[in-house]
Amino acid sequence: MVDLKQRPVARKAAGRTPPERPRLRDRVSRVEVRWSPYLFIAPFFVIFAVFGLFPLVYTAWVSLHDWDITGAGAFVGLDNYVTLFADPDFWNSVYNTVGMLVLATVPQLLMALVLASLLNQRLRAVTFFRMGVLLPIVTSVAAVGIVFSQIFDRDAGMVNGLLGLVNVDAVDWRADKWSSWTAISTMVNWRWTGYNSLIYLAAMQAIPRDLYEAATVDGAGKIRQFWSITVPNIRPAIVFTVVMSTIAGMQLFTEPLIFGQGSFAISGGSLRQFQTVSMYMFEKAFRDFDYGYGSAVAWMIFLLITLLGVVNFLITRRSR
Repeated sequence: MVDLKQRPVARKAAGRTPPERPRLRDRVSRVEVRWSPYLFIAPFFVIFAVFGLFPLVYTAWVSLHDWDITGAGAFVGLDNYVTLFADPDFWNSVYNTVGMLVLATVPQLLMALVLASLLNQRLRAVTFFRMGVLLPIVTSVAAVGIVFSQIFDRDAGMVNGLLGLVNVDAVDWRADKWSSWTAISTMVNWRWTGYNSLIYLAAMQAIPRDLYEAATVDGAGKIRQFWSITVPNIRPAIVFTVVMSTIAGMQLFTEPLIFGQGSFAISGGSLRQFQTVSMYMFEKAFRDFDYGYGSAVAWMIFLLITLLGVVNFLITRRSR
């Protein structure tokens, strides 16, 4: 038996008009909702393609040629890389770069941890101190290099003057590997320790205070709280600073160049005792005008950074 109340509805459904086609405004709105996120992020990818990806690919192409100041020469394939792997000056620059990377990264991050922990305490004028650690970053790297070159000068440097007060002979900081590495690493540490400490400080302030209060009730001291609560909770920040410091260390160029002074500046001293890979690349490409060989060195820098990044990733994943 059919319900009489449903008959008008059935008749209305039977005589329903077909749906209208979407208007132009509706179609534009749908396209905008769907594609606008891609348009917002497109500038980054366009700039990266022009200034990042294209130079990378073009450098790889140049490294496969005998390319000099007159232009592209014969295609030599991997000959530049074969010569590079047998080049003692290249491996010396790699050794110097890794050595200064270790001397600059390990103390720098440890000091940044301690400094961030101190700035995380309740201190008077804490904002002043937090802003003060940024001063080395905003200082020109050229000015930093010139000042530290004077500080580590053999004859009139402040460091040798202080050593003389304790009856220690003056050190020729540019003459030896370890002395030059120490001077350049000190320069890098002074400039970037404050930057890393602010990153650690931001991560520390996100840690719930309840954890510290519970640890205090359980009798844990400040040092125990630091290693058991602070360090594990800021692990992502530590990984970030390690990776960024590794990338910057492998591209070290300005500080040792200014520290060198004289005609042997780009060579890293008369015996290449502090020449980095970036300096060696610049020497080959822009002093000797061997662009093919210099491009091969540049690609080796990229591969070394990638290798160290993978090692950092594996160590971090295993430590978790």
